[in-house]
Order: sequence, then structure tokens, then C-alpha cells
Amino acid sequence: MRHRTADEQRVVDRVRFPVDPWRLVESEYRSDDLGVTETLFAVANGYLGMRGNLEEGRESHAHGTFVNGFHETWPIQHAEDAYGFAKVGQTIVNVPDAKVIRLYVDDEPLLLSVADLAEYERALDMRDGVLRRAFLWRTPSGKRVRVRSERMVSFAERHLAVMTFEVTLLDHDAPVAIASQILNRQDGSDEYHVPAASLGEGFDPRKAEQFTHRVLQPELQWCDDVRMVLGYRCSNSGMTLAVAADDVLETEDPWDVRSQAEDDLAKHVFRVDARAGHTIRLTKVVSYHSSRGVPPRELVDRCRRTLDRVRSRGIDVERRQQREWLDEFWTASDVEVAGNPEVQQAVRWNLFQLAQATARAEGSGVPAKGLTGSGYSGHYFWDTEVYVLPFLTYTNPRYARNALRFRYQMLDAARRRAGELSQKGALFPWRTINGEEASAYYAAGTAQYHIDADISFALVQYVRATRDTEFLHREGVDVLVETARLWQDLGFWRANGDYDFHIHGVTGPDEYTTVVNDNLFTNVMARFNLRAAARVVDDMRADHPEEYVRLVGRLGLAPHESGEWARTADHMAIPYAKQIGIHPQDSHFLEREIWDLAATPPDKRPLLLHYHPLVIYRYQVLKQADVVLALFLQGQHFTAEEKLADFEYYDPLTTGDSTLSGVVQSIVAAEVGYHELAMEYFLSSLFVDLANLHANASDGVHVASAGGTWSALAYGFGGMRDHGGELSFDPRLPDGWEGLTFRVTWRSSRLRVTVLPDALEIDAETGDGATVTVCGATVTVTPGTVSRVPLDGQGPRRSGRPGLRALSGNRRDDGTLITARVPHS
Repeated sequence: MRHRTADEQRVVDRVRFPVDPWRLVESEYRSDDLGVTETLFAVANGYLGMRGNLEEGRESHAHGTFVNGFHETWPIQHAEDAYGFAKVGQTIVNVPDAKVIRLYVDDEPLLLSVADLAEYERALDMRDGVLRRAFLWRTPSGKRVRVRSERMVSFAERHLAVMTFEVTLLDHDAPVAIASQILNRQDGSDEYHVPAASLGEGFDPRKAEQFTHRVLQPELQWCDDVRMVLGYRCSNSGMTLAVAADDVLETEDPWDVRSQAEDDLAKHVFRVDARAGHTIRLTKVVSYHSSRGVPPRELVDRCRRTLDRVRSRGIDVERRQQREWLDEFWTASDVEVAGNPEVQQAVRWNLFQLAQATARAEGSGVPAKGLTGSGYSGHYFWDTEVYVLPFLTYTNPRYARNALRFRYQMLDAARRRAGELSQKGALFPWRTINGEEASAYYAAGTAQYHIDADISFALVQYVRATRDTEFLHREGVDVLVETARLWQDLGFWRANGDYDFHIHGVTGPDEYTTVVNDNLFTNVMARFNLRAAARVVDDMRADHPEEYVRLVGRLGLAPHESGEWARTADHMAIPYAKQIGIHPQDSHFLEREIWDLAATPPDKRPLLLHYHPLVIYRYQVLKQADVVLALFLQGQHFTAEEKLADFEYYDPLTTGDSTLSGVVQSIVAAEVGYHELAMEYFLSSLFVDLANLHANASDGVHVASAGGTWSALAYGFGGMRDHGGELSFDPRLPDGWEGLTFRVTWRSSRLRVTVLPDALEIDAETGDGATVTVCGATVTVTPGTVSRVPLDGQGPRRSGRPGLRALSGNRRDDGTLITARVPHS
């Protein structure tokens, strides 16, 4: 059995949680990494998210409760403004916190940071989506108190969270008070104002903006002895929100309740004459509803309906529905890694994060941090289409459809944005919540036109996998047409020996190289976009004439447009340097000096926090995979030799400063034969949050990396490809792995794929089966039969990692090499 390399073992050793295949368990309370654990133990459903803050609501890194799409706007202040710059920023709002349940025994508050805890465990169970906590507290007067709590954000009920809080005095009677609150934190202890502790943290563009004004304007507050309600309107965006909670106390002992509601606080304080051995149980049921402008009083009615429904049927029904929902999710989505318990636990945690970020997003996008933190301001990026949607398309296609429909609903705003940039068609925003561009730095934002092609790629991938032509003909084709129009207008024809189509002044995925000509990734993906649009339009004209007539009517589509797109795609300029046999990242990339990453001190990483952008832009150095990503997404257009040459050139130049890079490098490394390197990149992505490898897990889960983890397993080690709508497998099982099993929903069937050291087994768990290709051989998969295909070697094997081959392309006029260097800082 293969042993882990030292680098791999260091990654695994940084995870401090005990191994459990279905739970993430914290076996001791620590206050030195609250930010990380608040992220890791968050619960969410894609609409509502609650960070893993302590119920007591006191000690924290960042309190957080978030509603997807609920945001405040603010004017972007450019030091030097220019036409077409983004004008209005958007930032997700930390909404009133209903997690707070405070405990007092003998009028002494429970404070975990100083509490005498004889026992402690907190666990997030990924089978039922419940965060549980249990501990034994010895009070300052020596009384032993058993405390148990649960927190669940419902997948079945989009607007619902359920919490329980149990207190048992083990050996002494005592007065007990439990204060259940809804607290709007406008006191400088969260994102609304800069806390004193954060003033010295320094610049980091990945963090959310800090508000300088009061965001949530109170519009109503109300409570009785069971229910409490708060309602707000955002100062600038005008968005509205209501939150309501029902508290029900159960105990054998005498008790009373005091109720209070004011602008930023609603609470029930239960006072109990507690007896030893008697359990006090508080059940708190919470509902959040939001809107772009519906008055809060109407949202309160919606909250009431949600709470009344739960009250009538009981929380046991909610728990059962939650378990049923997750049973269905895991049946379709689970990935099993035999004989690797640490990897298995981490894989399931990452997949669970994808469920929490996407399941009930309905009508909203997928924030880069999900709903586990305020990082990246709650914005939606290209991450969704390239890193998250493959998982959804092939395991839970309904959620992929929802995400794509959200992009379609942005189309009018994208048309306006294209017009602002003097282009035809539609240009989707680089980062947004409400559909308008929110990126204030155009070079690494708006210039990333490739987002149009990324969205189109995900749309076509979804349609090919599901055959959902109803969505394609009614809405999806509009996205394809308008993005194709953008590419046709953005580029230009140039005759210089060859008659080629060029795209200038764009930025590819690598944000360390900006505003360039003929970025390879952009051109390759634009080519795909143009061909896909032409093909769909031509097919509709020939086979679906009624839908085609409606398309022409709503988009003013001219008969010649699809032919122009196809011709443009056929003549797209694809940079290639024959002298060294690689594809340059852009037309001038090889002219730049080389950054010596190996000699760069660790305290100067990531580069974006230590060097001016202009310094970085002058060098051959990559924030993340660019050409290598093109090799993966459009691999059918590159030979095996080209993939190897390109990977070996760019890998030593790639910093990995972006968490989006490792999974792509892992996939391509596996394909070209660098199996150990593929494993290193995979583990660095798998544990990026669990081991806090980028030191920013406190800002929220890296959702795209979680999605990429599935891709690294299915595409990388499973060797799955879906080029041209054909499903194929050419696996690369890591040395030492006993087996890898994953599911793929393809057309009407769910296929179970198992990769073993000497064979690939595939069967149809549902549906009529499918025809796939395994290592070049056609395999017909039928229900009830396991098809077994022997494997011979699973691809080439290369050891180590590529050296700095980039130097071979950098010579002076006399032929001597130009050496790499590290800029002064």
C-alpha cells in the first residue's frame, strides 16, 4: 500500500477533528480558532444560513446569520472615476440573529470561555443535518449542570430553522433562567461597523466591505409569551426582511416568562425554580422571509404561516422530513473512498457544504462562501458554473436548473452591461448579487469576459446530460444567442498570413495576468460558446420550427447570424508557440520575465497581499490555472502531447494563491500521469477549510473548492469526461486506494461507477441504463447488471513534479537563458 508523501501527511495532520465517516466532531472547546469552527459547524440550506456561533451569543469571531440575496447597496467611490465603471456596490447583510439562547444558573451566566467543563462535544451530523452540542458544566458554586442543544436549518422547509436547548441540574436545586432572543447586532460587534480588533488586520480584497451606516431600519416589533417578531427594511437597497420565533418551554418545575420587544431585540426570559434531576427543555422554531420590497408586515404573515404549520404538525415531522431529504441527497450524491477514513470524512463534509449552499437557493445564485460567512460580500461569481454546477448537473440536476434559470433572469441586466461597454449581446457581471456589476476593479473583474462562455458551457453541459430541451428552447437559447452576439462583436478579423478571429483586451481566469490579447482560455471557451449557439439555433430551425419562430420574434434573430458564429468559431485564434511546443496563455505571455516562486519567501504569499498589481502583471506567474483549465474543459481539442507539455510548463508558474486552482491541477495532473502530484493537489483542496490551509476559513466555506473536490474525484481519479455529449471514463485510481465509487445522473438513469485497481464496474441504479465509453471501449449499461471492464495500468506514470521548463522559452538575443527572479518588496 502506498504511503502518503510528507507534504500530503502535513495537510492531513493539520485537521484537528477525530475521524468519523458521517460527522464532524469537536471534542474539546477552544476559543483560539472560533472563526474557523464557526464556519465548519455552520448549518444552511441555500436560502438561510447560520454560522456555528455558540448559543450563548457572547464569545465569537463573527456572529453570522445570512439570507441568500438579501443585501445592502452603497456607492462605489472611485479615486479616479471613468465611464462604465461599476457604480453601486452590493454586500450581503448579517440579519438579526435568532440563534441566541443564554443560560443563567444562580444568576451566573454560562460563558464557555471561562467555564469549568468536565465534558464537551459538538458534532455536525451530515446524515440528518443537525448540529448537536453536549457538555457538563460545573458552576462557580460547584453545581453540575448537563446542557444539550440542537440546531437545524431545514432542507424541506426553506424558511425554517429549529433549535432545542436542554438543561438538567444533576445534584442540586437552583434558580435557572433561559433567555431566548432575536438580536439585531448594530453595536459594532459585527460587519456593520469595524471592530477595534480588526483595525490592524490589513488589506484583504477577499473580505466583505464594512458598512458605515445603519443598514437595517426597524419597521415593526411585537411579542407575546410564545411568539416574537422583528421586521426591517434596508436603508439603500430597500429590501425587506421579517423574522419570527416561537418558544415553547417544557419542564416539571414551576416557571414563568417575561417578554420584550424593541427595535433591535425581541426576547423571552424563562425563569424556572429548577429541581435536581428534572430536565428543562426549550424548543425554538424560527422563520425568516425576505423580499425586494414587500412591506415587512406582509412578510410577518408569511413567517406566521410557516410557524403555524410547524406548530400544528410538530417538530418530529420536521426532523423526519430533514432526514428523508438528506437520505435522498446522499443516495444520489455520495462518493465512497474505500480504506481512507480521513479522506472519506472530508469528502462527505465538502459534499454536504454543496447541499447547504445550493439546495434551496431557488431564485438566487450560489454565493462564493455559501451562507457560512460574509467573505466576498455574498457575491456570485463564475465559480458556480465551472466548479459547482458539474456536481449538481450529475447528481441533483433540478438544482442545476435552478442556478441556470437564475442566470437567465439576469439577462436583461447583462444586456444593459454590454451596452455600457459598447458591445452587442449580453455581458454577465463578474461579481454580483442583484444582477448589476459590483466589481470595482475592472482589470481583474469586468475584463473577465469569459464568464459569458462559462455560463454557456454549464448550460450546454446540463442540457446534454438531462436532455431538458424544454428549458433550452424556452430560456437557455436566449443566453446562448446573446453571449454569442457579444463574442462576435467583441472580437475582430485580421489577415496576417492567416485569416483569424482575435479577441483583445480581456482577462482570463488567472488574475495575475490582466487585460491581454488572445487569452487562450477565453478564446477556446468563446469558440465553444459560438459553436453551441449556432448548433442550437440551426437545430431549432430544422426540427422545432415553432420554437424557432418564437425565438426570432423575441430576440430579433437574423437568418445569417448562426452561420457567422460558426465561421468565427472555426477561425478563432488559438495561441501556440511552435519553438517550445506549448500554448502561451496569451499572445505576449512568453515575453514576460519569470517569477521565481521557489525562491519567494512564504511570508510573501499570497502575492496579491504583498505586491502591487503592476509588479505581478509584468511576470510569468499565475494566481490559478488558466491554460490548464482549458485543457480540462475543452480537452477534446488538445492532444495528449500538448496537454503534457502545457501542464509541465505552467505548473511551476502557478502559485495556487486561489483555492480554485488545486482541483484543476489535480485533474490534469492525473490525466497526464503525475499521480502523486494529483493527490497532493487533491488533498490541498479537500482540506482547504478543514485544515484552514489558506488561513481564511473564518470568512466562510470555499464553496467552489468543495465543488471542485467532486470534480477531482469524478473527472480526475474517475477519469470521467463528457465532451460532445458523450459520457466516457478513463480512470486514474491513486496508488493505495482500495476503490472509489461515485454516482452520475445521465439522461434518465443514475449510474454507479466503481473504480478498482484492476477494473471499472458500472451499473444503473435507476432508469433504463446508458451507453458509455470505458478506456475507448463501448459499454452498454443495463439495469440489474454490473458491467465490469478490466483496466490495464490506468494511464502513464510520472514521478515528482515538473521543473521550471518555462525558462527554455526565455532567451536573450545571444541565446543565453534569462533566469527567473523574485521582485524586491
